[in-house]
Amino acid sequence: MPFDALRHKVTTILANNNETSSQRMTEICELLQSTIGYYDWVGFYFANEAARTLHLKAFAGEPTDHTVIPFGKGICGQVAESNENFIVADVKAQNNYIACSMYVKAEIVIPLFKDGKNIGQIDIDSHTENPFAPEDERFLEWVNEQVAKIL
Repeated sequence: MPFDALRHKVTTILANNNETSSQRMTEICELLQSTIGYYDWVGFYFANEAARTLHLKAFAGEPTDHTVIPFGKGICGQVAESNENFIVADVKAQNNYIACSMYVKAEIVIPLFKDGKNIGQIDIDSHTENPFAPEDERFLEWVNEQVAKIL
């Protein structure tokens, strides 16, 4: 399904005020994970600034032991500090990678900003090496902009 068609579905999910923000984010994760063939795990992490940790709030895919990630650790922890997108074509080439599954070959993490502050991120793991294109990056930035509106 092209990203343009997914935009409509994301907008519809987020507009459902009868569900909590966590429920809507879980639905977004499920939509992306089930629709985009190389999105094998999709999750939203949110920052606890005082503890300098990220906490998993919503996800779709295999359960993970990494529900809390310290700032600076792994790809997610690095994005919490850098405030920049991070695309990893081959996780084996990263020395600061936290392995969630032996099947993960690539990862993309996009920070989520609210009122100009990095409050979290969307994290995508793929079992396909180097699957992410600039279109994925732009689409996920848009998803985060939309999610920020319900937080």
